[in-house]
Amino acid sequence: MLEIKNLTASINEKQILNGLNIRIKPGELHAIMGPNGSGKSTLANVLSGKNGYKTSGELKYKGKDLNDISIDERAQQGIFLAFQYPTEIPGVKTNNFLRTSLNKIRKARGEKEVDALSFLKIIKEKSNELGMDEKMLSRQLNVGFSGGEKKKNEILQMKILNPNLVILDETDSGLDIDALKIVANGVNTSRDKTNSFLVITHYQRLLNFIRPDFVHVLSKGKIIKSGDMKLAEQLEKTGYTGII
Repeated sequence: MLEIKNLTASINEKQILNGLNIRIKPGELHAIMGPNGSGKSTLANVLSGKNGYKTSGELKYKGKDLNDISIDERAQQGIFLAFQYPTEIPGVKTNNFLRTSLNKIRKARGEKEVDALSFLKIIKEKSNELGMDEKMLSRQLNVGFSGGEKKKNEILQMKILNPNLVILDETDSGLDIDALKIVANGVNTSRDKTNSFLVITHYQRLLNFIRPDFVHVLSKGKIIKSGDMKLAEQLEKTGYTGII
C-alpha cells in the first residue's frame, strides 16, 4: 500500500525528516510514536501533499510515485488525513461538505454520484455508529464544535469516504475516555484486508483500543526502533529517553 525509502523533508530550510523508511501492506495498522519535534506531523503532511516541503527519497502509494500525484488526486485515489487540529469552515454545513466530498471522489473514479436521499441514509447510519447527534450534521463544519466533536467528525468523514490509506495525526489528543473509545471503535470497524492505517500518537492509550500490528519510534526524523504493542507498553513505562 505504502512504501517509503530514505525519505527526507525540509521546510524553510529546516531539515525535519532524515532518511525515514517504512513499508505498510494492505490490512496493516502501523503506529508511529515519538517526542515533540521528531517529525511525526511532517510525515503526515508530506503524505497528504501539503505544499512547502522539499523532499527526496522514494515515496510510493500502490506502486505509484506519490510525488507525481497532486493533493486532490491523492484524496481521489484513497488517501485520507485526519488532522490534529481540524479546520473550521464557516458557512459550509457539515452534511453538504461530506456529500460534496463523497461525490467528488465517486466522480473521479467514474462512479455515479449519490443523490440527496441516498446520502441521507448513509450519513444517518454512519453517524449513529459513532454516537453523533444528527443535529451536528446541519451545523457549520467544525464551527463551535468541541475538540471531541471535531475528532468524531473526522472519523465520520473517514467512514463515509472509505479510503484505502488512512493517516490519523494525533486524533486522540484532547479526547476524554468516552470520545476516545468512540474514535477507536470507528477505526476498528473500518479496518479490513484492503485498507491500511498509519496512526500517529504520543500515548499508548489509543493503541490499547485499536491494537496496532506494528509500533515505530520516530526520533530526529527517522525511525530508530520498531516492534509490536509491547514496544508501546515499554514507552508508557520508561518514556523515550532510554530508547533515544
